[in-house]
Amino acid sequence: MHCPFCRHPDTRVIDSRSTEDGAAIRRRRNCPDCERRFTTQESVLLMVTKRSGVTEPFSRTKIIAGVRRACQGRPVSEDALAVLGQQVEDEIRARGSAEVPSHEVGLAILGPLRELDEVAYLRFASVYQGFDSLADFETAIADLRGRSS
Repeated sequence: MHCPFCRHPDTRVIDSRSTEDGAAIRRRRNCPDCERRFTTQESVLLMVTKRSGVTEPFSRTKIIAGVRRACQGRPVSEDALAVLGQQVEDEIRARGSAEVPSHEVGLAILGPLRELDEVAYLRFASVYQGFDSLADFETAIADLRGRSS
């Protein structure tokens, strides 16, 4: 790790702490050359493979933005969206794979969204699962009714 102040190529770790429920490590470092201290944050990069074959880093912000569109006009708070985003990320990371297909990310969203708001769930599922007809909506609604009773 290069020192951000003097660009010395070697720094010493003074302290390491786990953050974000073990998903990242915060390290306090010291430069032997200029004697200044600084902090670094290390985390495992989770990649998402899209249908086109392109891979990109996992983004909780993109998850929340997509779900926010489905929740438009619904009584869902920003805090609830943030919790959902964390749940989805935790579920994806728990699988232990460094690269996941975007389809699995979508499936990981559906469960928590169903619990959060059924109307938003239907909106998201209709786009994500590509509902083509009224029968697709009827099937999804019947499934929701079956789960709630």
